Amino acid sequence: MTEVQIIPAREKWRQIIFEADTRAGRAFDVCLILCILLSVLVVMLASVREIRTNYTTALVAAEWFFTILFSLEYAARLWTTHSPSHYARSFFGVVDLLAILPTYLSLLVPGAEYFLIVRALRVLRVFRVLKLVEYLREARTIMQALKASSKKIQVFLLAVSILVVIFGSLMYLIEGEAHGFTSIPRGVYWAVVTISTVGYGDITPQTPLGQFVASILMVMGYGIIAVPTGIVTAEFTRNYIHTSQRSCPNCSAEGHAEDARYCRRCGKPMPGQILGQEAN
Repeated sequence: MTEVQIIPAREKWRQIIFEADTRAGRAFDVCLILCILLSVLVVMLASVREIRTNYTTALVAAEWFFTILFSLEYAARLWTTHSPSHYARSFFGVVDLLAILPTYLSLLVPGAEYFLIVRALRVLRVFRVLKLVEYLREARTIMQALKASSKKIQVFLLAVSILVVIFGSLMYLIEGEAHGFTSIPRGVYWAVVTISTVGYGDITPQTPLGQFVASILMVMGYGIIAVPTGIVTAEFTRNYIHTSQRSCPNCSAEGHAEDARYCRRCGKPMPGQILGQEAN
């Protein structure tokens, strides 16, 4: 008979909070997403003058409810992770702190003369919406794909930048100031608008040669738009197939393979228990 391993309370809560492969973890994430959406809705409603005037008490009570709730969540994350300082300095750790800090700071800024400052602090709470990315597997996969393809995207953007400078300078020579191309930067602006297929129409070539060059740039724009999409899609497919939602108990990094033995970020051993069952 296989011996059942008893999970300590701290490790059990870590799996619930940081992992979504268990029923409890999924329920925690769904509840937290709903709270985030409601808290952002409260911030948006408070920006409407009529609603803010008629429902001030209710909005303030709702804001403090969500602030206390997210404060408890932040404290629970620091308690359950094996490296609280590492999590506090991570991207989502900073976002979690930004989600609760403005409300507390507003207590230190009393008086009508500081209303603009308080309002600026309140606007910062919309950063809570960034917390949504942390709890969606597809969003994490996209972020990993963007990170993996960042060097290719950088080379692509460099090539596009060189291209728009060349075409912008060429149009400045062809059209000149008489047709709105008053400088090379102005021509580069036109090239960016044209190659991105936006086409504002505030600057248009008037000469036949300029219109021919613009046509070439327009056709190239359609092909250029497809390049970064293909790069990111390839990385997205690769990451989606080979990663899971296992998280490191030390640094809380996610996206490890099911058979990973060590964390991809900090190098610490991964727990031998997956989804509450003892690893083979």
